[in-house]
Formats: sequence, structure tokens, C-alpha cells
Amino acid sequence: MSLLRIALVALAVLFVAPVAVSAALYALRERGDWRLADRSSAGLLPRAETYPGAVVRIFSARTVSWRGIVATHSWIVIKGAGERTYRRFDYTAWGEPIWVDRFVPDGRWFGNAPETVFAADGAEAEAMLPRIRRAVAEYRYAKPGDYVVWPGPNSNTFVAAVMAAVPEIRASLPATAIGKDFPYDGRWIGRTPSGTGLRINLGGYLGVTLAWVEGIEINILGGVAGLDLRRPGLKLPAIGRVGI
Repeated sequence: MSLLRIALVALAVLFVAPVAVSAALYALRERGDWRLADRSSAGLLPRAETYPGAVVRIFSARTVSWRGIVATHSWIVIKGAGERTYRRFDYTAWGEPIWVDRFVPDGRWFGNAPETVFAADGAEAEAMLPRIRRAVAEYRYAKPGDYVVWPGPNSNTFVAAVMAAVPEIRASLPATAIGKDFPYDGRWIGRTPSGTGLRINLGGYLGVTLAWVEGIEINILGGVAGLDLRRPGLKLPAIGRVGI
């Protein structure tokens, strides 16, 4: 078998097959009007008024309608010590792109339950809050019309930029977070958001990442395939992480 044929087979296995599986699962699901879908709390956060400590959370959930076949939406939730309410930050296509407290902090994203990408509490979380707030306030794509569904900047680009401002987060957005590799800082070559490695990215369309936290990733048209090094497993487009 020629090298070209091997490359084409590998491309089909790593990028096409996972999308087909995810599409089949989506087709089998019972679906209604996404505008009426459940957006209530998924029960992932303690009650803010009874929890005195600081909180930092990053959540990600399958996005709206058929786009959820391949993509997830990510957002950030914070609370300072002694505060009695959470602040939730989303980056969306509607109006002013940075939305604050427009949704339930740990709410389902139009029917899809979120997963916790990162969690910190107490003093660790409190130390992160000034830089998180500053990163949100100084985000370079904050004007109406800046949001671009693909390849970015979108919700995942926004969260990745905030994560890069606070390297102690040491987490990686899911492989399904299309837009996370868009160059939020304008540079196509640089450190990963975790600060534990390097990535080369051509405007979010093509890229390669090698880092301890993010692992080994190949980005083709926003879809990510690769290896999780910290927690051995595969990263697959449309599917996400598969491993221990």
C-alpha cells in the first residue's frame, strides 16, 4: 500500500468515521424545537448563596441543533469569596458578543448537559479571578460582528483566550470545541493556552499542537484528532475524548 493510500485511510478513520458515527447518534435522538429546549441547572454547582468560597468553572456542552454533531459550546463561570451570585460569561453570535449572566451558570445548553472542563475553589480560584476578569474585559474580538461560527473567533476561541491568560488552569478544551485553535492573539505560532507546549495554526483551518496538557493534536478544518498524553486516550473529531 502506497504512503498516499495509507494517509487517505488514516484521514478517513480519524476524521470522517467519527463524524459519521456522531451524525448517526444524532439522527437516532428524539428532537424537538431547540428554542424550547431545557436550559435549567444541571446541578454541577453548589448554591452560591450558601457557598462562601471563590469558584472558577469552565463548562462545555453540545451546541444547538445539527451543529451539535461536530461541535460544543464553552463558557466560564466565576464567583468571588463571600459573593452570593455567580457570573457567567458566554461569547455568542447575538448582538454584543460577550454575554454576562444571560443563562443559568451551570445550565443545559438548549437541552444538552454540560461537562466540567476545569474546576477550582477557594484560595486557588480567588487568585485567578483578577486575570480572568481582565482577560474578559480586554478580549480583542468583543465588538458586534466579530463572532464567526467557523473557524472562529467563536465561543471556544473566547474561552481559550481566557485560559491562556491564566496558565494555572492547566486544562484543555474538548476536541469537539471547534474554534479553540483559532489564533485569539493574532499569532499563528506560539504557546498553547496551558503554557505547556507549542502549536502551529493556520488561521484555525489547519494546525498541529504538541503539549503536555493539550496532548498531540492535528487540526483539519477545525476538527481535532490526536492523543491525550496526561490521561492516555484518543481525541476524535465530533466524538471527543475516548480513553481511561
